[in-house]
Amino acid sequence: MGAEILTTDDLREFKMELLDELKEIIKTIAQEPKKRYLKSPQVKELMGISAGTLANLRVNGTLPFSKVGGIILYDYAEIVSLIEGNRVDNKQYV
Repeated sequence: MGAEILTTDDLREFKMELLDELKEIIKTIAQEPKKRYLKSPQVKELMGISAGTLANLRVNGTLPFSKVGGIILYDYAEIVSLIEGNRVDNKQYV
């Protein structure tokens, strides 16, 4: 196995590639909530809906939830799935 000579340009290029990858990872992490389960006020803010609308989504089974004691919890992934599953790409709604 032969030896390779690294130049400062090689190291600089490696550094820039590494920084770009780290920026992408940080951006991805920053977009996701730190908690997997959200409480009702967090869901209302995230979705921009009222308490009544959230209750309707719960009652008609559109948005699954868990109830622990008196606290209602929603899985972030299920909220995202609901939003993406109801996406409309029709220009008439724009």
